Amino acid sequence: MKNYLKRRLLQFLPVVLGICILNFVLIRLAPGDMAEVMAGETGMSDSAADAGQQVEHLRESFGLNIPAHEQLFLYLKKLLSFDLGYSYRFNAPVSELIAERVGATALLGLTSLLLAVAGGVLLGVLCARWRNGRLDRAVSALMALCYSVPVFWLALMLVVLFGVTLQWFPIGGMQEVGVEAGGRWALARDIAWHLVLPVSTLAVYSLAVYTRFTRASMVDTLQEDYIRTARSKGLSDRVIYFRHALRNAILPVLTMIAANFGELLAGSIVIETVFSWPGLGKLTYDAVLNRDTNLLLSILFLSSLLVMATSVVLDILYAKLDPRIELQS
Repeated sequence: MKNYLKRRLLQFLPVVLGICILNFVLIRLAPGDMAEVMAGETGMSDSAADAGQQVEHLRESFGLNIPAHEQLFLYLKKLLSFDLGYSYRFNAPVSELIAERVGATALLGLTSLLLAVAGGVLLGVLCARWRNGRLDRAVSALMALCYSVPVFWLALMLVVLFGVTLQWFPIGGMQEVGVEAGGRWALARDIAWHLVLPVSTLAVYSLAVYTRFTRASMVDTLQEDYIRTARSKGLSDRVIYFRHALRNAILPVLTMIAANFGELLAGSIVIETVFSWPGLGKLTYDAVLNRDTNLLLSILFLSSLLVMATSVVLDILYAKLDPRIELQS
């Protein structure tokens, strides 16, 4: 295991370097002068001379007056010392901003992922158990609808129906102002109530994907010889489906879970923007909108690390679930 982790770490180093360079180059290729954008955000002087001095001061403060390759070298040097830079838009260190928002995004993303995986696996197993039956046809039709509905449209419709018309759930934010005074349980209930609409929106598409993948994988697995052997031994359907078949059928689903981890931030950008959820997705949207380069580079960098770490965890889970798979050191 240790040798495997060392080898994967060595493989990641050039990949991380390439990602950092690519992100830096793509952001720098965006049109417009960063110093002028920052000056406009902070309030540019009416005098042309003062405005010019202000822009030059910002270029010097943020290192924009040096050649691009030197800026890239300084950026990589700071990353080695875990210095993510400073956000001019929020007037705070980037590391502090990310630390404040990562919990909200993790809560939203992991809750929706858990709901989608649990529901999708269960529905997929049931559809495979009664393949081509009424339940299978009904669930397949419903999942096709969930798969085709645009996420942003669904979010807006849930806001209009359950937030504005029926007023069952809050439509923005993570908690009500002053709810902390009621204690921990009051705060937990309030956050859970605010989670309902964004989690439901984020889980709908993934639920359809996991259901279809689980069903297809279970149908193939149930044709294997060891399943027929288990049936001949007189084992119950519950044991056959959930203990024997599902263990091998779940492997493709794990691949989709790993892929969803990589898409976690991308999906949460839309949801957090619609529902004003104070997470990394909303922070990313603000960084793009305001050309906050340091903040955007750091979020992209951490997202790439998350994807690579997830791939390692996925390989380990594969080896644990399937004895035929070995981790090559």
